[in-house]
Amino acid sequence: MDTPLRTLAKALTWQGLGLGLMTLIGLAFTGSVTTGGGIALTGAATGLVTYALHERVWARVAWGRRG
Repeated sequence: MDTPLRTLAKALTWQGLGLGLMTLIGLAFTGSVTTGGGIALTGAATGLVTYALHERVWARVAWGRRG
């Protein structure tokens, strides 16, 4: 099992990789690093909120749990 610090480092590097890739994809579509970065940041923020809400909904669903 990973230590909490390792888990945090992995999460941060994963998020950084995602932001970088989304910025490049945004750049490819718009021709602007600023716009691409804005798209990437908006996507990351939206994904964070959506994931948290998704987890809260699933916390209320008993299906598939044991014990």
